[in-house]
Amino acid sequence: MVILATDRLLLRNWTDDDRPLFHEINSDPEVMEFFAFRRDRVEADLMLDTIRDSIAKTGLGFYAIALKETDEPIGFCGLWRPKLEPFLPAGTIEVGWRLAKRYWGNGYATEAGMAALRHGFTEFDPSEIVSFAVTDNHRSTAVMQRLGLHHEPDRDFDHPAFRTRIRI
Repeated sequence: MVILATDRLLLRNWTDDDRPLFHEINSDPEVMEFFAFRRDRVEADLMLDTIRDSIAKTGLGFYAIALKETDEPIGFCGLWRPKLEPFLPAGTIEVGWRLAKRYWGNGYATEAGMAALRHGFTEFDPSEIVSFAVTDNHRSTAVMQRLGLHHEPDRDFDHPAFRTRIRI
């Protein structure tokens, strides 16, 4: 099920055929550099199922990003409601992304992020959509800037799962 399309990309729900790519991006040490853990195949499959079910039920989730010409999955981008109270109010919508390393540097995260933001504001009418990253994650903060998001230092917090400073 295609949710969004851009010039080069499809943002769609996940299929069982996407499981190898989903595991790859959640276990690759460079992709997951700023996360405290990597997911094995079973954990990645469980996470994919959770995201796929959320997309089907609510329209919110980290959608599979696929190349438009081939439908080859390359990563994910989408909208999620993180449970990070008291750091973020309940109901906050986050835009986030993750790509397989071989697709970095092509503008795909920015292209998908722009589409996800437009979709989020149109379909869900939130007062804001946030994105956050570990302070030293310069690749993600650069995408945030290209998306027009602005750092709000007074909202930075120490993430309880990662035990590191997070920039909003």
